[in-house]
Amino acid sequence: QVQLVETGGGLVQAGGSLRLSCAASGGTFSDYVMGWFRQAPGKEREIVAAIKWRGGTTYYADSVKGRFTISRDNAKGTVYLQMNSLKPEDTAVYYCAAQPWGTIETMPLLLRYESWGQGTQVTVSS
Repeated sequence: QVQLVETGGGLVQAGGSLRLSCAASGGTFSDYVMGWFRQAPGKEREIVAAIKWRGGTTYYADSVKGRFTISRDNAKGTVYLQMNSLKPEDTAVYYCAAQPWGTIETMPLLLRYESWGQGTQVTVSS
């Protein structure tokens, strides 16, 4: 059973930075795509960034390109989301998710992710 645990959310001023971590366990993740999604109040859950565990290919939503960086640490079984130059519109609950046998084409597809973390709140004040 895949388990994902997110940490690192919090309150930050606009222009600041946060790093989210997602500790993954219960699976062999070498053939997984790992994604970060977010959901703001009243809005649909949306892709933020994703990474192929094998090879490290990445995907970013246009809204975060140049500000956010996704990475993974194979030894620790952890995926990170470094968020810089944060804006109030980045305020949301951020979720880590895992997609088995994901491809570059399926990286942004929410319905292809099978396992989800509990979410961590990120609040950016203006």
